[in-house]
Amino acid sequence: MEHDIRPWGPYWVLDVATMHKVKRILVEAKGRLSYQYHHHRSEAWTIVSGTGTITLDGIVKEYKVGDTAIIPQEVKHRIENPFDEPLVFIEVQYGSYFGEDDIVRIEDDYQRA
Repeated sequence: MEHDIRPWGPYWVLDVATMHKVKRILVEAKGRLSYQYHHHRSEAWTIVSGTGTITLDGIVKEYKVGDTAIIPQEVKHRIENPFDEPLVFIEVQYGSYFGEDDIVRIEDDYQRA
């Protein structure tokens, strides 16, 4: 199983097929992913533990357990965990390419943009 640790926390790839990829992503307390978009895939994020804020094209909304954010291809997005408990979500990617090099970072707390 593919696994990586990013500055905001770890992720695990649960499934990969021709048209989709599924990850379990943990965002540590006070962590957040880069504000980004993708050319070749859309995503759906379902919160399974904790609460977070998701930004979609500049609109910020709080998401809790059971909530799902649909992120169309090329829509700018970010998830943030402003709380003291870890945030876990399942990411389902669907599209034509799932490589990590399809992340276009606009803003990043860890100087990766």
